[in-house]
Amino acid sequence: MKVVILAGGFGTRISEESHLIPKPMIEIGGKPIIWHIMKEYSYYGYHEFIICCGYKQHVIKEWFADYYLYNSDITFDFTDSNRMEVHNNVAEPWKVTIVDTGLNTMTGGRIKRIQQYIGDEPFMLTYGDGVSDVDIRKLESFHKAHGKIATVTAVNIRQRFGVLDIQKDGCISSFREKDHSDGGMINGGYMVLNPEIFDYLDDDETVFEKEPMQRLASEQELIAYKHSGFWKCMDTQRDKQQLEHMISSGTALWMKWQMGQ
Repeated sequence: MKVVILAGGFGTRISEESHLIPKPMIEIGGKPIIWHIMKEYSYYGYHEFIICCGYKQHVIKEWFADYYLYNSDITFDFTDSNRMEVHNNVAEPWKVTIVDTGLNTMTGGRIKRIQQYIGDEPFMLTYGDGVSDVDIRKLESFHKAHGKIATVTAVNIRQRFGVLDIQKDGCISSFREKDHSDGGMINGGYMVLNPEIFDYLDDDETVFEKEPMQRLASEQELIAYKHSGFWKCMDTQRDKQQLEHMISSGTALWMKWQMGQ
């Protein structure tokens, strides 16, 4: 199953760094947060990625093009041979397709633009700025078992995201903007979608979290996978500092590939 990562936004809430690079390329622990997200999926056996780019998309393409340079020891021989030698070839079992989905395209439009790379099969979808310790294999199994078009991972945390009204059977009855009085579960990304989702997406102006999700909810085609474990979105500089502290203190629960869990 392919993993689609939304990485095209402007990241205005963390503009201290996003004015120079795309938000998913902001580093925590010396690596871009998008790398951490990909390592999460790869830990569970998902190795094929489609990255939906937009704002400063060349930065993402250049980083992956030079992945060996960034992650291996290199000898530059400027003598007679004038050559470069890569040591300990640090590689990942990844296939990465990077797509320029437009500078001002909305989230639904970005997903619509990568339809040709998905084909007629279910796929994963998440945002390029959030990490979690969700068991992605269990998430996939949950999605396949209920047979609906869309599964969204629901997390219980006070944040500035859309609120999920969840029925007892797990169906999401509505998807709406957060109100100050809300303390309910929110959309944490880590979604699984059937290919029918493309029928809910119109054009570049489509905001995936609005009409498409609201329509899915009204048709009872949107199911919540409730996650009570760790989830964190890097929305501000303070969020970044908190994630950095977790890494340095050895409490980064999403880094299962390092913890050997």
